[in-house]
Amino acid sequence: MSVAWEVVIGLEIHAQLATKSKIFSGSPTAYGADPNTQANLVDLGYPGVLPVLNKEVVRMATLFGLAVSATVARRSVFARKNYFYPDLPKGYQISQLELPIVEHGEMHIIGVDGMEKRIGITRAHLEEDAGKSIHEGLDASSGIDLNRAGTPLLEIVSEPDLRSAKDAVTYMKKIHTIVHYLGISDGNMQEGSFRCDANVSVRPMGQKELGTRAELKNLNSFRYIEKAINIEVERQIDLIEDGGTVVQETRLYDSDKDETRSMRSKEEANDYRYFPDPDLLPVEISNEYIEAIRATMPELPDAKQARFIDEYELKSDDAAILTASRMLADFYEGVVKATDATAQVAANWVIGDLGGALNRDGLGISDSKISSDELAGLVDRIHDDTISGKIAKQVFEAMWDGEGSADDVIESKGLKQITDSGAIELVVDKVIADNLGQVAEYKAGKDKLIGFFVGKVMQETKGQANPGQVNQMLRDKLK
Repeated sequence: MSVAWEVVIGLEIHAQLATKSKIFSGSPTAYGADPNTQANLVDLGYPGVLPVLNKEVVRMATLFGLAVSATVARRSVFARKNYFYPDLPKGYQISQLELPIVEHGEMHIIGVDGMEKRIGITRAHLEEDAGKSIHEGLDASSGIDLNRAGTPLLEIVSEPDLRSAKDAVTYMKKIHTIVHYLGISDGNMQEGSFRCDANVSVRPMGQKELGTRAELKNLNSFRYIEKAINIEVERQIDLIEDGGTVVQETRLYDSDKDETRSMRSKEEANDYRYFPDPDLLPVEISNEYIEAIRATMPELPDAKQARFIDEYELKSDDAAILTASRMLADFYEGVVKATDATAQVAANWVIGDLGGALNRDGLGISDSKISSDELAGLVDRIHDDTISGKIAKQVFEAMWDGEGSADDVIESKGLKQITDSGAIELVVDKVIADNLGQVAEYKAGKDKLIGFFVGKVMQETKGQANPGQVNQMLRDKLK
């Protein structure tokens, strides 16, 4: 009899904090600099130098803790995590272990089954990033770039509450949205600013004891996270069903071969010989400090989505799309405030035509070629019947190509909608007279032919006749 398996997943998400300097030194954190040009003596671990904590990372970690309903520790401690690797010049990484700055938070997601699920957040702790080993283009050698060494990270550790690869991606996307809303991380996965390790295990359905887990290391795209977890789940189930046992280890995902492979046996905390860093005092923060940070909290995605549904009467799916990005939500509200059209019409244009243009050109909302005020101007010209919705799409493309405002384009291209009933009636009468066969079929019961007549009138007027007027006039005359 085949066994039904339950998947158990926990994620360790590393979010690079958006500070201008590193966590314990004044070195810059800008991406893309030449190798080893952004590492000073503190980052390189020279004897006699001392780390100094960047207070901005404490503010950012506190913000995150409040956003996920966690306990923000009034006292947290930095520790040394000892291991030897070429990209770690000190021979240890400064991190937090027993007393992290954030503990016991939670995140709610909608799972693949459509049900809301609570995902526990065990902890979020501050640490420094290591450098980077470079193997490409160096023949048989490896290079070391220490620009990333000392870059501030917030490691966000979930409980093993996730039960599918899709739910894991949903959870990670929500964390990504949160850190972006808070302004504490740019979340750029291509640059390594947001990545995760996934702890994956399986167990027979109904069993309480967790299975042996494998850790999938350094996953930096949502697509690869889902693929890697599913492949690892399949590997573990096949292994167990063939009589083998899962070994606790760290594995890498090879996207070219679409497989996971063993990297090293999984270390435990005692393997790293953690001890409190003697060069750094405990971080002590007051209730007053935490409340001052709380006062700066922006409206978070869930609250904003609920407000958009309530205040703007948006469909829930549209509200979810618009609030997935803080900048997109701000852009949308800019359109709503500048137009006389309904909030739903504004949403349709932001999600549909604007979103399509951004995707087509590979741009983010911050790079939009049309401002929120300009898009509102276009929506207003539809609302006041200056142009039809169909013509508006032509106007939008011209605006996107830099041909001016909606009014400029409408004027220069002569696109103003024909609303004069007398002018429309002349064209309607001509279309009816030219298509008597279709008129007879329509009167015989082929109601769908109304679309044929509307199309002919719009063709004659080059799309500029008011579609509503055309439709009503045709129906009246064809009775």
